[in-house]
Amino acid sequence: MKTVLIPLANGCEELEAVTLIDLLRRADISVITAGLEHRTVTGSRGTVLIADALLADVMNRDFDMVALPGGLPGANHLNDSPLVHAILKRSYQNHHAVAAICAAPLVLANAGLLASKTVTCYPGSLNPLDWPDINFIADSVVIDGKVLTSRGPGTAMDFALAIIAYLTDSTTRDKVAAALLRPSA
Repeated sequence: MKTVLIPLANGCEELEAVTLIDLLRRADISVITAGLEHRTVTGSRGTVLIADALLADVMNRDFDMVALPGGLPGANHLNDSPLVHAILKRSYQNHHAVAAICAAPLVLANAGLLASKTVTCYPGSLNPLDWPDINFIADSVVIDGKVLTSRGPGTAMDFALAIIAYLTDSTTRDKVAAALLRPSA
C-alpha cells in the first residue's frame, strides 16, 4: 500500500488539506497527517483538524510521497520548519515524490527541490524573478518527474486525483472520481 505524509500547520488551507486526505484515503492510499508542534491544528478559516501524529514522531518513517497543503500562514509555518525541510529533502533524495499546492510550492523551492522544474502555484506566492531557475506555468496541476504542484483551493480535487493516478494508476483515479460523481475528462 502506498503511503503519503501530509504535514499540517496552523493556518493551512482546510479545503486543500481535507480534499487530499479524503480522496487519497478513498483510493486506499495510507495517509498520515502530522502536526508540526501539536496534533490540533487550526486552519486558515478556523476549522480545527486533528492530526494523526506529530511530525517529530514520524520523521524517520519512509513515505512514497510528502504532500503539502497551502494556505497562509500555513505554508509559511511549513517553510519555517526544519523538520519539514529535512523530510522533504530525504524523501526526494530517496527517489520518492513531493507535492505541494497553492502557496506550499514555496516550501519546495526553499528546500532546493524545484531547480530546473516546471511548476505551478498560487499567483504571487513565488515571484519568478526571485526564482529564475524554475519554469512557472499557469496549469491547474503540473507533474515534473517526482514533483507535483497545483494552483489553489479550486484545483484541490484535480490535484488529489492526479496524485492518485501518480501513486496507483488511472483506473483507481477514475473509480474515485466516478464515486464522487465527478464529470469524466
